[in-house]
Amino acid sequence: MAVPSNLAGPAGRPGASAPSDAAGERLERDLERIEQKVDELKRITAAEATVDLTQQIAALTARAEALREAIAQDPTPWQTVQLARHPGRPKIGDYIAGLTTEFVELHGDRAFRDDPAIIGGLGLVDGHTAAVVGHAKGRDTRENIARNFGSPNPEGYRKALRIMRLAEKLRAPVVTLIDTQGASPGKEAEERGQSEAIAGGLLGMSRLRAPIVAVITGEGGSGGALAIGVGDVVLMLDKAIYSVISPEGCAAILWRDGSRGREAARALRLTARDLLGFGVVDEVIPEPSGGAHRHPDQAVAAVAAAVRRHLAALTALPTEDLLKARYAKYRRIGYLKDLGQTAAPAGAQGASGTAGEGA
Repeated sequence: MAVPSNLAGPAGRPGASAPSDAAGERLERDLERIEQKVDELKRITAAEATVDLTQQIAALTARAEALREAIAQDPTPWQTVQLARHPGRPKIGDYIAGLTTEFVELHGDRAFRDDPAIIGGLGLVDGHTAAVVGHAKGRDTRENIARNFGSPNPEGYRKALRIMRLAEKLRAPVVTLIDTQGASPGKEAEERGQSEAIAGGLLGMSRLRAPIVAVITGEGGSGGALAIGVGDVVLMLDKAIYSVISPEGCAAILWRDGSRGREAARALRLTARDLLGFGVVDEVIPEPSGGAHRHPDQAVAAVAAAVRRHLAALTALPTEDLLKARYAKYRRIGYLKDLGQTAAPAGAQGASGTAGEGA
């Protein structure tokens, strides 16, 4: 695959460690040692009532917080994965509240049941009707269990597509919010047609006669994310990730060792910076200092502003032009070239096997 020069690792090798990786991992080790020391001091304080270690604990806690801030400013790919999964990041309900008014949630796929791992409905964005669909993760273990940890079953994707088709009838735009580790891998999901439901979502969105803005807000994992990710514009928060597989899953398949997730995260090129360079996403939305979990309201406001801006531009386009541009956008993704050869210019056709358009 052609790798933009500004994204290649040392010696231009795709997937090689960035120069900041060693420094970032050193910060991570320092943070781990400090956290262990804080836990040790707390245990001593709890066991010995006469021992007052409050000042030492406060100093170490402040140091730990400074290290977390430093890590979030320039994270390694693996650290970005951890930030994208942080339980304190804004959830779909926060984004719906920040983007819409008078939101009405719609339920069920009209075939099996309502899937709580997908939330979707209609609301007003700047006074105009819009559909919002996205993955629902919980804020704690109980809620995550109720939401199946944000991993939809087939009926969830069929519900999402039903809502999008309703938006099409209403001539309303669609906003999708992506935050999932992947579609549900269970036996029941496979029996009910998980792969067909995902494929149906991809096909349906590619032909939908309505503007679509997709936003990767946290973890964009596998077909579970792609199923609602076909957009005229694809946005991504800068500490989010987007990948065909999780780092742990990749490591388990390639090396039969899921503990090598850190190495797989580098190879997968799953960060917003990588994906913007590859043309997979169209815009990266900056997060507040320290990450979206530190200042959720600011993160929600930034996403809402970007979505509104792109909806205004897309809704002004004739439908046929919108569909042609959407087709061309996805045809541009995936050029191949032989290593050492000059990269094909955008839109170029392959010649003599040197460069060609990928499937």
